[in-house]
This record gives sequence, C-alpha cells and structure tokens, in this order.
Amino acid sequence: MITAAIVTGLGLGSMYALLALGFHITYVVSRTVNFAQGSAMMVGAVLGYSLHITWGWPLWLAIPMTLALCALYGLAVERFLVRPFHSRGSEAWLMATVAAGILVDNLAMFTFGKEPRQFTSELATTSVALFGSNISLLQMLIPLVGASIALALLLVRRYTRLGKVLEACVQNPAAARLMGIRVNRVVAISFAVSAVFAAVAGLLIAPLFNVSAEMGTLFGLKAFAVAILGGIASASGVFAAGLLFGLVEAVVTLYFGSAFTQLFTFALVILALAIRPNGLFGSKTLVKV
Repeated sequence: MITAAIVTGLGLGSMYALLALGFHITYVVSRTVNFAQGSAMMVGAVLGYSLHITWGWPLWLAIPMTLALCALYGLAVERFLVRPFHSRGSEAWLMATVAAGILVDNLAMFTFGKEPRQFTSELATTSVALFGSNISLLQMLIPLVGASIALALLLVRRYTRLGKVLEACVQNPAAARLMGIRVNRVVAISFAVSAVFAAVAGLLIAPLFNVSAEMGTLFGLKAFAVAILGGIASASGVFAAGLLFGLVEAVVTLYFGSAFTQLFTFALVILALAIRPNGLFGSKTLVKV
C-alpha cells in the first residue's frame, strides 16, 4: 500500500508542480500571476473529454487541439485581464483573473454540465505489479511527463534564444525594450505557456479523477500554495515542492484518511512558511540602491 501511495503522491505532486510552474513563469516575467490557472486545468480536461469522448476525435488530434485552445485562453487572459491594469501600475489584474476563473467555471458548468464524467483511458485501466501493488501505467507515466516538462523548461531558459530573451525581460524589462525586445509579447507567451502547462496537467489527471466543471478550483489553490512553498521565483524549487506536497498528501490520506488530508497539508504549508518565509527553496531578493 505504501508503494501505491508513493506513486500516487508523485503523480499528484507532478500535477501540482505543472500548475505551479505556470504561476512561476508568469511571475518571473511580469511579476503577476494568473489566478485562473485552476480553470485552465479544468478547460484542458473538459476540452480533452469533449473532443475525444463526446465527438470521437483520435487522441493524436484531440490533445494538440486542446493545448492550442488553452494557449489561446492564456493569451486572452493576459491581453484583456492583466495587461490593461498592469500597464497602468494597478493591481486590479489580481481580481480580474480571479473573476475570469469563476466565469469560466460557470460557463463550463452550463455547457458541459455539473455532473462529473469519467474520462476512460487504456493507460489508466492497464496496471502493472510493483512491489506487491498494482499501479496503473498512467500513474507511472505522470511523474515522467512532469519531470520532462520541467527539464525542458530549464533547458529552454538556459540554452535557447527564447530563453535568453526571457532572462533579459526578467532581469531588466526597460533595458530589454531598448534592445528591441517586445516585452509585451514575451509576457503574453508566458501566459500561453502557463495555460498549456495547466492543460497538460488536466489531460493527465482526467482519467484518474472525474472530469467536472469544478475540478480546477482546489487544484489551483493547492498549486499556488506549492508555488509559494517552493519559492515562486525558483523553477526547481517549485517542482520539488510540488512533489513533496503530493507525497505528504498521499501518505496522510493512507494513514489518517481523506478527511485529514487538507488539514495536515495546509497546516504544514503554514508551518513551513513561518520558518522559511521565502519558501523552502527560495531566497531573499537583493535590491541594489
């Protein structure tokens, strides 16, 4: 049972980490976060279900279409809900993204329906024996996908031209503009990537959980807690915190029951932040004066 709990925890942790990396990438580029991130995860799961199960599209076509539509969703959030306020120095983008998440959740409820639906998948139903426990192939695949995406993000930031442009916008947006970099475009791309990360998380977790219009709310809240816990400016810290959060959640559920899961995990988050205000893997930002 402990083996199954560990694998489940790593899978959940990878999902939290992907969502939290979305918070990370928008924060480091624009010092804003998309509080509709949980809704983007829900949109990915609902679109994947609708295209593949309801309309019968093959997965090789349904998945890219879902990711493309979620990228457009991220672009729309940045263009209409973040940029108009942030460009004027207003913090109203925070409430605007929260409102967008609530609006999208309710639109999904009216169109997709309120009742949860099962996203059937061969990967979720096929299992293998591991240390005496039956583990589905999807549960084993999720941590690998999450780690691969996190590694790809790291490599892109360090070794590609896009990564250099991103770092320039992070370090000094004004100087980046003087060098001809379109900072607004980079910020928009970061929101699109953030939404794609959320969609990937939604597609991967959908076969293990029921797909519903309300599924993104708690996931988004936990992901933001993970981002803060890991140190939102540190991609590696955010990913490590996601895995840690998922493992703690799975072990608490195994030994104490699901009724105590949220109580224990969020209490530990509060305790950790009381000891390490900048996150477990974060550091203080030095400002030159």
